[in-house]
Amino acid sequence: MTEQQQDNQPQRRRPGILKIIQSILAGAFGVQSNRRREEDFRSGNALPYIIAGVIFTAGFVITIALIVRWVLSTQS
Repeated sequence: MTEQQQDNQPQRRRPGILKIIQSILAGAFGVQSNRRREEDFRSGNALPYIIAGVIFTAGFVITIALIVRWVLSTQS
């Protein structure tokens, strides 16, 4: 690649952990802006988002299960 072609390539920066968490939470609640979504895709690596999404989903399911178990145990 020539220098000019390299200058035209968008720079890919690794997203920070806070940005990944914000994106996961916004996506989970359906309030992700188009600009933020495009920034997420521009980072070039989906693995951090996938890992954070799986962790969030597992935590959410476990939390709901614990709340249901607690509510059912207080009904007896």
